[in-house]
Amino acid sequence: MDFQLSEEQQMIYQYGANLAKDFPREYWVDCAEKREFPEAMYKKVAEDGFVGIMVPEAWGGAGLGMLEMVLFQEGLSNVGIPLLSLVVGATMSLSPIGDHGTEEQKKKYLPAGCAGDIRFCFAITEPDAGTNTIKATTMIKDDGNGGYKLNGRKTFITDAEGSDYMLVVTRNEAYADVKRKTDGFTIAIVDTKAPGIEMHPIDVSIPIPEWQYQIFFDDVQLGPENILGEIGRGFDILFESLNPERIILAAVANGLGRYAMGRAVEYANDRVVFNGPIGAYQALQHPLARAKTEVEMASLMTRKAAWLFDRREACGAESNMAKLAAAEAAMHAIDASLQCFGGNGFTKEYGIFDLYPVARLLKTAPINSEMILNYIAEHVMGLPRSY
Repeated sequence: MDFQLSEEQQMIYQYGANLAKDFPREYWVDCAEKREFPEAMYKKVAEDGFVGIMVPEAWGGAGLGMLEMVLFQEGLSNVGIPLLSLVVGATMSLSPIGDHGTEEQKKKYLPAGCAGDIRFCFAITEPDAGTNTIKATTMIKDDGNGGYKLNGRKTFITDAEGSDYMLVVTRNEAYADVKRKTDGFTIAIVDTKAPGIEMHPIDVSIPIPEWQYQIFFDDVQLGPENILGEIGRGFDILFESLNPERIILAAVANGLGRYAMGRAVEYANDRVVFNGPIGAYQALQHPLARAKTEVEMASLMTRKAAWLFDRREACGAESNMAKLAAAEAAMHAIDASLQCFGGNGFTKEYGIFDLYPVARLLKTAPINSEMILNYIAEHVMGLPRSY
């Protein structure tokens, strides 16, 4: 693995700092407080070619890989701008369509998606199944006329109402009827405005622009053109989407940790109490230095996971470790930064505490740290399955 970034990769990593000149964190915070999608920022990112980083050039993308997407997302979060819609859209939706879609699907969705003219969300979580996606009950059934009917429900679907299409993880065979638990999955491309779809917003206590939604599917009519890949072979596509989600969210967490520490260092150098700047106090230095170390270690694991993914090598262990480490590191970095700011850290003016709920979310979603530790214990270390 080469640790030296190419000129193009350095440019991608620095894009967030350049974007912040026109769309600073204050713009993102304003959108978050109003619960309005940062439309102007998103369109700018799309115009500059970053929504389609992982989409083949033939279909309007940059034809780059996961490492470049990591650098892009980490760079955005370095300046305090986490765009979670790009995780579910650009990474988890456009990329699978580029890999598994028909020519017609690629032509219909990819150029428009890369240009920012349409947005995608990814619908996987269900109220009853939760983390246990294997027992999903949302079903797609043959309607007897060459098409399909979709029924079921999903929850905590990011940016669902604002999206034009969603990739829906369904079962075409019930869990009780399959020989292998991973059999009988199908991924469907669904128009969010199709008849039979009902959405309800979930008001979460986290300051982000993207709303979460609960979705109900009632005999939603689909055709063969709505199936991504093959009927019954959707778990392979789903599996390819889970590691990227962990990798990209690790990048977001790493960036948020850096942003918090950068603000804290600047404040600690300027803030004078008693005999000099508070940054000279080891009680503040040591937690920040430890958090800095944790963030950079998590960032290295994140880049390793992306590097392996781009080479089509197994990266489950690295992806999970990166996500676990990055979420913890971000929380420690923000906590250490809050101590530097004292009471000011809890004010809207300084905006440090606002970072904490987002970082804390990443310890729970899209998969909680406990399940990641279960994975590492069983699949990496060879310990018995615990659940």
